[in-house]
Amino acid sequence: MSIFKRGRIYWYKFTFNGQAIRESTRQTNQHIARQMEAAHRSSLAKGEVGIRERKIVPTLAEFISDRFEPWAEASTAPKTWLDYYRPGIRTILRYPPLASLRLDEITSEKATDFAAWRQSAGLQVSSINSVLQVLRRITRLAVQWGTIEAAPSIKMLPGERHREHMVKFDEEARYLGVAAEPLASVAAVLIDTGMRPDECYRLRWESVTWTNGRNGTILITHGKSSAARRVLPLSIRARNILHDRWEASGNAVEGWVWTAPTRSGHFEKSTLKKQLKRALKLSRVRPFVIYSLRHTFFTRLGESGCDAWTLARIAGHSSVAMSARYVHPSEDAVLAALDRLSGHNFGHSGNSSEKKLAVEPLLSSSNDLSKDGRGERI
Repeated sequence: MSIFKRGRIYWYKFTFNGQAIRESTRQTNQHIARQMEAAHRSSLAKGEVGIRERKIVPTLAEFISDRFEPWAEASTAPKTWLDYYRPGIRTILRYPPLASLRLDEITSEKATDFAAWRQSAGLQVSSINSVLQVLRRITRLAVQWGTIEAAPSIKMLPGERHREHMVKFDEEARYLGVAAEPLASVAAVLIDTGMRPDECYRLRWESVTWTNGRNGTILITHGKSSAARRVLPLSIRARNILHDRWEASGNAVEGWVWTAPTRSGHFEKSTLKKQLKRALKLSRVRPFVIYSLRHTFFTRLGESGCDAWTLARIAGHSSVAMSARYVHPSEDAVLAALDRLSGHNFGHSGNSSEKKLAVEPLLSSSNDLSKDGRGERI
């Protein structure tokens, strides 16, 4: 018997009269999957069933319209659907050489041809990779749902530029000095808390507390992943801005902090677009997007000595690898860390008694590990 796993689902594969049989059991239990394979073998041997006809594999366009698009719209966050999946789907469907292929005909070469078509239109690498990620997600879901047996290897294009622009302190002062309200307040809060712009726009008064911490805290309840739910401390500047806005709202108990005449009732991505463009022109700083203020906060936090794990908690990152981009320890910081760990045994000429005192806790702890629970040496 030969069963294997794709995602959480077990499949079986065997050969009968020279014909390869491969099917999904749609089961997550290994024992049930083996029983289903044995039952299929027995049925074939007894002649109760013939070789099952191969399933008709839909085209990429058919699979998107029938299965993937309804799933993406219903199962993902509205922002993810509107800003990520929907634009990617539309781009894929505009390229018939790919959209008209059956799912099992899509290869790495076809994906590369699609990327080259996008490049010929003069698009940035990041824009092309965004659509390739959607295509990769589609093919992998097709495997999980049993539509095809294997997904092609779709590689991202190299040379993608991340939004890692850092606003300098003098640029920040010039920018905030000419920015109109409410942009100036939003920008100051973003650069002092490191929130994602969308998290800031969706902030509610129920999530703001004035008594916690030194200057108050805010609770982030919505984000890109489960790690996005977190509590952030307020700086004095951020507290003053929010407190003035709270008093102006009549000490509101609930509701949006940044109200706007939009369908959602709060700021959206386009709300501050004109003010941002005008402030950049008047301040004459290097152009940046408002998301750069978040990057600026975490770059400064990393330079202050914050470790990647703490930074990931504050940023709401689901992976420490994402936060490691902001942490660049200097050579002196590395040597200082090793000194603290090993008691100046790395080439420093300190007092020998101090070295002994520093090493003793390490030695005593290692000795304790070599004893059993009664203090007897093992």
